[in-house]
Amino acid sequence: MQVKAAAGPAVAEPRARPHPRTPRAPAPWWRSRRTKGLAYAAPTAAFVAIFFLLPLLLVGRMSLSDWPLLTGDRGVNTPENYTDATDSTLFWPAVRFTLLYTVIVTVVLLGLALLLALLVQESRPAAGFFRTVYFLPGALGLASASLLFWGLYSPTTGPLSRILEKLGLVDDPVSFLGTPTSALLSTVFLVVWKFAGFYMLILLVGLQRIPHEVYEAARTDGASRAQIFRRITLPLLRPSIALTLLLCVTGSLLAFDQFFILTKGGPDNSTVTVVQLIYREAFQRLNLGTAAALSIIVLAVLLLLNALQFRGLRRADES
Repeated sequence: MQVKAAAGPAVAEPRARPHPRTPRAPAPWWRSRRTKGLAYAAPTAAFVAIFFLLPLLLVGRMSLSDWPLLTGDRGVNTPENYTDATDSTLFWPAVRFTLLYTVIVTVVLLGLALLLALLVQESRPAAGFFRTVYFLPGALGLASASLLFWGLYSPTTGPLSRILEKLGLVDDPVSFLGTPTSALLSTVFLVVWKFAGFYMLILLVGLQRIPHEVYEAARTDGASRAQIFRRITLPLLRPSIALTLLLCVTGSLLAFDQFFILTKGGPDNSTVTVVQLIYREAFQRLNLGTAAALSIIVLAVLLLLNALQFRGLRRADES
């Protein structure tokens, strides 16, 4: 009879020690992430420096110097350029007209753009067609659109005046640009026609980002359309409205093409904008110093207005 030996406690085999990893050699500086990031940003930085910062510094230098267009820098004459710019007989009328034009265009354009965006936000059979139709004028350049409307507004060769005469609404040819009020309203109509579709597209994107569940919950609670628009749509659409407001105000304050082509500042200098005043000083009076001073003033006003808009938007978001 064989007796089996009692099995003793199992002895754990010694584990193999992990082989120490050799430290990686640091990547060359030209392959580091920081270098790659700088390389990607370098073209944009060079573009901004060449086409924005350097011209801005040059304009600042011009605004402090006697700088005729044909002869060049004649030395520092601070602050004569700024006093000459503000003492001009056209300066304050141009400022008032530019502000009036900005207010009218901003109110009409944003109101119409929001209405169009609300009309085409639903997925209806003809929604895509109307979106394209509304946006189509935005594909046309502002100078081209101004020339088009200049032909339409012409009392001798334009079709609008003839159509009104054939309908019996007027007896004589209509001069759409003949009076200060008609010139302003005709230009506002052009700008609204051209940019309403573009701003509609911005607001439409903002509307489509609002979750449908929010609207369904509001309808379940018995909210009316007016309450949904006031309590849900407008608050959630605030970033898009802020963007359109910023673009519209900035573009209106810098208005030039439409008035230069349609009215040439007339009649009787009643439609001269601030940018037209800069053009006159630089290329008609050949005084780059005063034109640069006006440019610096306009830039300072734009920066102030943009800062106030961003501050107001931030406070509205925090409340």
